[in-house]
Amino acid sequence: MSVIHRRRLLKGAAATAGLTLAAPFVSKTFAQGSSGSVNIFAWAGYLNDEILGAFEKSTGIKANFTPYGTNDELLNQLRANNGAGFDIIWPTVDRVPNYVEFGLVQPIDESKVEVDRCLPSAWTNSANLGAVVDGKRYQVPADWGTEALAFDRNNQPLEYGSASYGDIWKPESAGKATVRGHSSLVGLGLWLEAEGKLPRPLLDAFKTPEAQTEIFDVIVAEAIARKGNVVQFWSNENEAQGAFRVNGATIGQTWDSTAAALGKEGLPIGFIAPKEGALAWMEGVAIPAGAANLDQAYAFINWFLTPEAGAMYSNATSINSTAVGAADMQSDQAKAFFANAYPGDALDKLWWWPVQESWYVAKRNEYQDKFLSA
Repeated sequence: MSVIHRRRLLKGAAATAGLTLAAPFVSKTFAQGSSGSVNIFAWAGYLNDEILGAFEKSTGIKANFTPYGTNDELLNQLRANNGAGFDIIWPTVDRVPNYVEFGLVQPIDESKVEVDRCLPSAWTNSANLGAVVDGKRYQVPADWGTEALAFDRNNQPLEYGSASYGDIWKPESAGKATVRGHSSLVGLGLWLEAEGKLPRPLLDAFKTPEAQTEIFDVIVAEAIARKGNVVQFWSNENEAQGAFRVNGATIGQTWDSTAAALGKEGLPIGFIAPKEGALAWMEGVAIPAGAANLDQAYAFINWFLTPEAGAMYSNATSINSTAVGAADMQSDQAKAFFANAYPGDALDKLWWWPVQESWYVAKRNEYQDKFLSA
């Protein structure tokens, strides 16, 4: 998979620019031999000992990593701390406005960021997806991935072009599916929309509370009627993987990293974009309002945008780095996973999560609870 082809994923809001490999890394804030520490609150599984050790060796800075499992867990912890306790957090870009609303993050000082190390289209697109609020940037894009179809190749094989979110909800998947509460409603909604069964476009649900109610009333009713298909709900990576390992799931709507991890264990689990479009998300690093180690935080941001760090991260997680040159340095296994997940025109059909305002999240959680408790 070429770097140019991979970059098609971000073409929606900005024309892609030519790519060159990054020059040797020299941080604007820290160089070799620096010291101190940085406290990172990030998704479980994102930063392993190899990555943290490489960062410390390169910068002299000790990284302390605390994991979390969901965006809501991150937001609630930061609100409890009044924006203190950590120097780096890792929210999805569509949720960044929630942190700004509560005064939990500070604007990024772009003079301290090696912006040219980030894919130009990622930098530009992130502004439209939530990283920039009222003209100020609050997040540096670091990675992107998708939530799509994980499947057992032996028991429920899927092929690109015919694979659909609807495969999860059809009678032949009864008692075999694993999904996450709120995002499965969106996947189901995309299938219903393609079938002409929604009262208005799904994206309208993110624009006004009235539209959200009108659309999700239909989706949740359908989800409850088909709930018998779900053998296990998941809310974090460990639960999603466990559904396939021990609970008999043969199909599911999961993150890319879920299927990749199971495949590395030798299980016959594949991952593929559905014809309605994989749910695409971008993530990045933000700096909490109460961060105590600012120079070290910027040093981490700049180091993570080197091609070496980006490739190391992608090889470990199968999540895609936004660092220029990282894709060229990935392992053959990571490249093969990407090619199999997004064949044909799959990258052109990615469904990017819109900004999720607080009113949307609150109502979304109500619908999720209604589905789970039915």
